[in-house]
Amino acid sequence: MDTFKIGGKSLNSRLFIGTGKFPNKQIIPDVIESAGTKVITMALRRVDIGSRDENILDYIPKDCILLPNTSGARTAEEAVRIARLARQMGCGDWVKIEVISDQKYLLPDNYETLKATEILAKEGFHVFPYMNPDLYVARQLVDVGAAAVMPLGAPIGTNRGIRTKELTQILIDEIKIPVIVDAGIGKPSDASEAMEMGADAVLVNTAIATAGDPILMAKAFNYATQAGHIAYLSKLGKMSQLAQASSPLTGFLRK
Repeated sequence: MDTFKIGGKSLNSRLFIGTGKFPNKQIIPDVIESAGTKVITMALRRVDIGSRDENILDYIPKDCILLPNTSGARTAEEAVRIARLARQMGCGDWVKIEVISDQKYLLPDNYETLKATEILAKEGFHVFPYMNPDLYVARQLVDVGAAAVMPLGAPIGTNRGIRTKELTQILIDEIKIPVIVDAGIGKPSDASEAMEMGADAVLVNTAIATAGDPILMAKAFNYATQAGHIAYLSKLGKMSQLAQASSPLTGFLRK
């Protein structure tokens, strides 16, 4: 697997994972090891420095890169405040911006996300904005200093796969910063598909955390992400509407 450079770091894995929804926190270290990942996202509201039992940080290996997210923010102002708190708590300068004002579909608010990204990028954060896949907004996020863009594959937590494939492909083709497919990835084959499209990485949480065996599922996503990226680098063969013999008959049948 080639080295992946992002946010001032060099990574050997293109699979990022989340820490929510697991049946118990004790399995998180084993899930991380099985996934082969070094980037872990977490909601800051789940971090309780004063409690050993409830502090999610106790279950994340020290050599991992923390990607705190602003889950719960409804405005750019709230997202900025959460990001600054994460930095003060020692979580580093990486932050995933989630601004969601709609509580039915949980779709990201691109306008507020853009505002928060601009503010935080100026403050030295490596900002990873979670967004609806819109080319014009993605270009603006690049202009204001985003470290990557994170288009949703499907509504968060649905495990429905990449329902935004055409729009996400446009971002992959046109945006000059990393594109990380986030939300909705439900199966290892979905992660592989995203990587085959040319995505730089994928972020998976629900599909691993709610699996019957999260540790084994993390390994499946690890392999699938690698396989999809290798397939992309290998340049997939062209699709055809008509059948084409793999072994031409010319010269085989003689009178």
